[in-house]
Amino acid sequence: MATSQNLKDLQWVLQALESESLDLQNISFYLSQPSSGCYQETENSMNINISKDSLSYFPQFLIVLGTSKAIQLSLRNLEFHQIEWELQQLRDLAVLLECNSNIKSVMFRRNRFGRECISELSEILKRNGVIKEVMLTESNVGSVGAGFLASALKVNDSLEELQIWEDSIGSKGAEELSKMIEVNSTLKLLTIFDSNSITATPLISAVLARNRAMEVHVWSGENGEKSSKVVEFLPENSTLRIYRLDLSGACRVACALGWNSTVKSLDMTGVRLKSRWAKEFRWVLEQNQSLKEVNLSKTCLKDKGVIYVAAGLFKNQSLESLYLDGNRFGGIGVEHLLCPLSRFSALQYQANITLKSVTFGGGRTKIGREGLAAILQMLTSNETLTRLGIYDDESLRPDDFVKLFRSLEKNASLRHLSLQGCKGVQGEFLLQTIMETLQVNPWIEDIDLSRTPLQNSGKTDGLYQRLGQNGKAEPETDLLKDMPLTVPKSCRVFFCGQEYAGKTTLCNTILQSFYSSKLPLVDQVRSLVNPVEQAVRTVGVKIKTFKDDDTNISIWNLAGQHEFYSLHDLMFPGHGSASFFLIVSSLFRKTNNREPKNAMEIEEDLQYWLRFIVSNSKRAVQQCMLPNVTIVLTHYDKVNQPSQNLLVAVNSIQMLRDKFQGFVDFYPTVFTVDARSSASVSKLTHHLLTTSRTVLQRVPRIYQLCNDLMQMLSDWRSENYNKPAMQWKEFDELCQVKIPSLRIRSRHDNRPKMEKRRRAVATCLHHIGELIYFDELGFLILDCEWFCGDVLGQLIRLDVRKQSSSENNGFISRKDLEKILRGSLQSPIPGMGSKIFDNLEASDLVRMMLKLELCYQQDPSDPNSLLFIPSLLEEGRGKPQRWQLSRPECVFAGRHLECDDSSHMFLTPGFFPRLQVHLHNKVIALKSQHGATYSLEKHLISININGIYIRVELGGQLGYYIDVLACSTKNLTETLRVIQQLIIPAIHSLCHGITLTENVMRPECVRNLTPPRCRKIQCVSLQQLKQALLSVPADSMYDYQHTWDPISDFGRQIMGAGFDFARDLLSDDDFREVLHRRYHDLYNLAQELQIPPESDTDGAENTISTSDELATVEPTFGGIAKGVEVVLQRLKIIEQEIRDLKQEIQGLRYYEHRLLAELHRKVNYLVTYNVQIEERKVPNMFYFVRTENYSRRLITNMVPGMNALRLHMLCEFRREMHVVEDQMGCEMMQVDNGTVKSLAPYTTKFMKLLTFALKIGAHLAAGMGEMIPDLSREVAHLADSSLLHGATGAGAGTAVAAGVVGAVAIGRMEGRNRSRAAESSRDIQQDLRTAQQWVLDFLRERRCSTGKDIAEKFGLWRVRYRDDGQIAWICRRHINLRAHEVIEVPL
Repeated sequence: MATSQNLKDLQWVLQALESESLDLQNISFYLSQPSSGCYQETENSMNINISKDSLSYFPQFLIVLGTSKAIQLSLRNLEFHQIEWELQQLRDLAVLLECNSNIKSVMFRRNRFGRECISELSEILKRNGVIKEVMLTESNVGSVGAGFLASALKVNDSLEELQIWEDSIGSKGAEELSKMIEVNSTLKLLTIFDSNSITATPLISAVLARNRAMEVHVWSGENGEKSSKVVEFLPENSTLRIYRLDLSGACRVACALGWNSTVKSLDMTGVRLKSRWAKEFRWVLEQNQSLKEVNLSKTCLKDKGVIYVAAGLFKNQSLESLYLDGNRFGGIGVEHLLCPLSRFSALQYQANITLKSVTFGGGRTKIGREGLAAILQMLTSNETLTRLGIYDDESLRPDDFVKLFRSLEKNASLRHLSLQGCKGVQGEFLLQTIMETLQVNPWIEDIDLSRTPLQNSGKTDGLYQRLGQNGKAEPETDLLKDMPLTVPKSCRVFFCGQEYAGKTTLCNTILQSFYSSKLPLVDQVRSLVNPVEQAVRTVGVKIKTFKDDDTNISIWNLAGQHEFYSLHDLMFPGHGSASFFLIVSSLFRKTNNREPKNAMEIEEDLQYWLRFIVSNSKRAVQQCMLPNVTIVLTHYDKVNQPSQNLLVAVNSIQMLRDKFQGFVDFYPTVFTVDARSSASVSKLTHHLLTTSRTVLQRVPRIYQLCNDLMQMLSDWRSENYNKPAMQWKEFDELCQVKIPSLRIRSRHDNRPKMEKRRRAVATCLHHIGELIYFDELGFLILDCEWFCGDVLGQLIRLDVRKQSSSENNGFISRKDLEKILRGSLQSPIPGMGSKIFDNLEASDLVRMMLKLELCYQQDPSDPNSLLFIPSLLEEGRGKPQRWQLSRPECVFAGRHLECDDSSHMFLTPGFFPRLQVHLHNKVIALKSQHGATYSLEKHLISININGIYIRVELGGQLGYYIDVLACSTKNLTETLRVIQQLIIPAIHSLCHGITLTENVMRPECVRNLTPPRCRKIQCVSLQQLKQALLSVPADSMYDYQHTWDPISDFGRQIMGAGFDFARDLLSDDDFREVLHRRYHDLYNLAQELQIPPESDTDGAENTISTSDELATVEPTFGGIAKGVEVVLQRLKIIEQEIRDLKQEIQGLRYYEHRLLAELHRKVNYLVTYNVQIEERKVPNMFYFVRTENYSRRLITNMVPGMNALRLHMLCEFRREMHVVEDQMGCEMMQVDNGTVKSLAPYTTKFMKLLTFALKIGAHLAAGMGEMIPDLSREVAHLADSSLLHGATGAGAGTAVAAGVVGAVAIGRMEGRNRSRAAESSRDIQQDLRTAQQWVLDFLRERRCSTGKDIAEKFGLWRVRYRDDGQIAWICRRHINLRAHEVIEVPL
C-alpha cells in the first residue's frame, strides 16, 4: 500500500509538471533511495527521490522537464545525486538543457560516468551557451574526464565556474585543464580538490602565464592527511598565496610570474625554497612590472638565495615591500640585500628607488659585523625606504643599535622602524640615543620595540611620548624673524682691469706686504709667490684670502682676457654684499716695452669697467649704497719724472670722476704704484684694510647664523677630505643636525617653508662671497678659488669647435659635450683634473655651464635637447650682407633700441648670448611659426617667421644699442607687430635695470643694410614722432612727413636727404594710438567748453573698426596683369588699411572742427564781454610771463610774493588770436594779495582753454606754445582731476573708433553740463569783470591808458569790425591784411 502511494506521488509530480501547475526554480534528483517520493522544500524548490524500483521514472522526468513550457521559463538550477548515467539519459538531459535557456547551474554529486557518458557530457557543454556553473563532486572524473571537460571548455564561452571536488584528476588531467586555461578567457572561478598537490602547479602556472583574471583555489589531502589549501589566487585584490608546493612546482610558478601583470602581491610564507628557486625569481624581479609586495618569510633561504633576490632588485622598478624575516642567511646576505638600496659615493645613483619596505631577521639570521655595516650605509645614504624591520635578532649588541640610531639622524625618508624581539635593544645609553635622534629626526612616525628588553622593562613611555610630540604641528612662526643680526665679517675686493695690467702681481705684493708685519720669517718665506706664477698670465678668476683681526678679506682677481668677460656678470656681488672695486690700469701698452698709453687709452680702460660696475649694480632691485671704486695705475716705476702724459691722464680721470658722480662712490686719491714693490703698495694695502672695515659697517647686517655657518662648513670640509663641493642633501643634513634654528621639528611642519629658509641662508652666503650656490644645480661650491680658477678657467677655454663633429651653427648634443669635457678636464694638469671628477660628474659640469650661461638648451623642456654654445659662433660681419627677399613689393622697417644712459651703462657681454637663446625658445614655442628658421652669428640673430625676415644686431663698441631690421612681403602693420609683440618684449625682459629707448629707423637704411655706424644717425624717437603727429591739425596727420639728413662716410655721400610719410614709419596700431590720444585731448576740451552732443552721430559711428574684413573690399586697381593673385591680395589689404585710417582721421576732423568752432566762440565771448567798461579802452586778453635763463615762461598760477613779472596782451583778431612778436609789455614789480584775488580765477580759466588748445594744435594763440615747455604737466595742474579721470575712461576703449567714444562720453555728461552752465556763466562774468577792471586800473597806474601808449608797449591798435560793430585790439599785420573787415577807432 505504501509503495503504491509513493508511485502515485511520482505520478502526481509528472502530471503536475505536464499540466504546468508548478513553478519551480531548483530541482534535485536523488536516485537509489530506499523509497520514492517528492518533497517540496520551498515554493520554488523540490527534491525528487527515486528508489531502485522506480528508476524508469527518471528519464520520464527529464523528458517532461524538456517539454514543459512553464518549467522552461522558471527552472534555474539542477542537481543530480548518486546517479549512474546511461547514454540515453544524458541525451535526454541534453534535450532538456537545449530547450531550457534559463538553467545557469548544474551539479553532479557522487555520480558515475562511463567514458561514453563523460564524452556526451563534454559535447553538451560544447553546445550549451547558457550554463554558468558546473560542479562535480566525488564523481570519479579522473584524468580522462578532466580531458573531456577541458576539450569542452576550449569551445564553451559561457561557463564561468568549474569546481571539481574530492576527485583525483592527476597531473595529466591538470595539464589538460591548463591547456584549456590558455584558450578559455571567460572562466572566472576554478576550484580543484585533489588527492595530490601536484595538480596545482600546471593550473596556477597557466593562469599566471596567460594573465587570466580567474579566481583559483587548489586543495589537497595527501595520504589521508587533513585537507589543506595549496594555492590561492584572488584577482579582486591581485593576491597570490602559495601554501604548499614542491621545489619544481615553485620554480614553474616563478617562471610564469616573469611576464605576469595580474599579481601585485605574492605570499610564499612557510614554503621551503632553495637557491634554485631564487635564481628563477631573480629573473622575475628583473622582468615583472606589476609585483608590489613579496613575502618570503620563513622560506629557509640562505645567503646564496638572498644574493639572487638582491641581484633582481638592481633592475626592478615596481616592488615596494619585501619580507625576508625568519630565514637562515647571515651578514653576507644582508650586505647584498641592502646594496641596491645604498649609495657609496655622492656621485652614485641609488640602484633601486621603488622599494619602500624591507624586513629581515630571526633567530637563525646572523647579521654580524658585515650586515651592521651594510645597514648603517643604507640608512645614511638611502632616500626612499620608509619601513625597516629587524625581527628577533640575537646577533646585534646595544652598541650596534646605538650606531643604527645615530645613522638615522641623517635619514629623512624612514617613517617606521620595527625592532620587535631584538635582544640587544636594552640599556639607558641606547634609550638616551633614541631620544636624541628623535630631537633631530622628526620624520620617524613609529618605533616598534615590542618583546625587547627595553620594552619589557617599562622604560619606553617617554619615547612614545616624544613620538607623539613629533606628530604634532609646530605653531607657524618665522624662525629667521627673531634671529640676531650682526655685522658681516667678510669683505670682497674685486680687482678689475685689462690683461697685462699687473693685477696678479699687485695682489701677491699686497698679501706679502700684509703678512710681512704679521708672520714670522719662515711663514713669510712660505707666503712668497712662485716667480713663475708672476710671469704667466692669470687664467680664470683667482681668489686670495687673508684675515685681518676678525675680518676675512678676499681679493677676487677678475681675468682680463676678453673670453672671460661673459663670466664677470656672474661674479658681480649681490644686493647688500660687502665689497668694493679696484680698477687697475697700466700706464704702458705692454709690460715688455716702454711705450706709454695716452690719456685716451687709459680713459677707455677705466670707462669700460666703470660702465660695467654701474650696469650690474643697476640690475639689483635696490641699492643700499653706491659701489665703492678706487683707481690704481701700475708700472709707475717706468715713468720718467716729471711726465706730462701722466698729468693729462690724471686730468682725464678727474673728468671721469665728475661724469660718474652719483653712480659710483670714488675714492679721491688715484694710486700710482710699482706692483712688484711692497713699499710702493703699502699705502694701497692700508687703504684696502680701512675701506674693508668702512664697507662692513655700511652694508646691511646679516644673520648671526651666517657667520656661524661659515665655521661649520669649514669643519665639514675638514671632516670630508677637504671636498670643494657639497651636495644639497649634505647641506640639508648639516642644517638638521647642527643648526636648531633651521631644523624641522615636526613631521607635520611645513617642509617646503623650511627648505626655503635654508635656501635663503645659502643664497645669503653666496651674496657675501663665502660660497657659490645656485638653486637648480643641487650643490654648493665651498672652494670658490678652485671653482672660479680651475674649473671655470678650463670650461671657458674649451675648444669645442675642433672636437665637435656637428655643424658650426652653435649647437652640439649633450653627450658630445660631456665627452669633450671629460677629455679636456682629465688632461694632465697638475693637481687639477682628477680633483674635478672626484667631486663632480660631466653632467654636473654641463648643468653648471647652463646655469652660468656658458651654454644654453635649445629646448628647455627636453632633457636631451641640443645645447647652444656661443663660442661656436663665427664672426659674420666680414661677410656680404643682403636680404633673402628682393621683390619690388617688399616692405622694410627698422627699430633702433638704445640705452637711455649709454654714457654710464651698456649691455654687458653676457646679454646677447642670452637673447639669442631666449628668442630662439620664444620662436619655437609660437603656435603659428609654421617652419620658422633661426640662424645665429656672433653678434647677429636672423629669423624668418611666416615670410617676415628679421635681423637683430648688437651694435656699439661696448654694446649699447640693438637694431631690429625687418623685410617682408606683408604689410607694414603685420611686420611691425612681430617686432613689437615678439622681439622687443624679449629684449626688454633680459636687460634688467637698463632702460632702452625705441627709435624708428629710416626704411632706406634697412633696405640697403647700411652699416651700423652710418644708420645709427638715421633714426627718430618713436615718442617724438608721435608727439609731432599730435602737434599738427587733423587735416595734416595722414600726410605728415619726416625729413632725413644725408649720410656721408669718410667724406663720401652714400645716401641723400629724403623724407618718409609718418604712415610709412608707424604701424596702424601706433597711428591709432596717436588718434586716440588726440580724441582724448579733444574730449578734455569738450568737457571744459560744455558742448552738448549732436543728435546725429552717424558720421562717427561709421568709422571703420580694427577688425579684418577683407572679403567686403573689392580691388579696383587697373593695369594689373591677369593671374597675379598674390599682388592683388596685398594691394587689397593695403587699400583697406589706408581707408580705415583715412576714415578715422575724417571722423577726427569732424569732431575737432566742431570743438574748435565752439572754442573760438567761447574765446570771442571772453574778448568782447562787457564792452560797456569804458568802451573797451584797454585789451582784454592778457597774460603774464617770467624771464628765466634767457627764456620766457608762461605764468599759469598766481601766488602772492611773485616778482619780476611782465604783463602781455594778445592780438584779439577773431579766430586768429596770437602772441605779438617783440612786444615790450609792462613790468609788474610784485604780486600782492589783492592782485591774486582779482586775477587768479581769470588766469586759471583762460590758461586752461589756452593749454588745451595748444595741446591739440589749434593755434589759438600762435607763439605761446614755446612758453609752455611741458604741456602735459600744465594740463595736469590746470584741468580738474574729475574731468581728467572721466576723459581717461572715455579714451580707454580701443576696439571702437575714438570719435564714438568722445560723442558718447559727452552725451553721458549732458545733464550735468546743463546744470553747471548757469552757475559757470555767473562765475565767469564776475571773474571777467573783476579782471578787466584790475587791468584798467593797473595800466592807468603805469600811465599807459592812451591808444598811443598801448600801441607802443603792446603793439596793438583799437579797431571795430565792420559787420557787427564789436571792438577789438589787434596787431598792425592784421590791420593791413584785414583792412576791408575792420575800421581803426583811435582813442
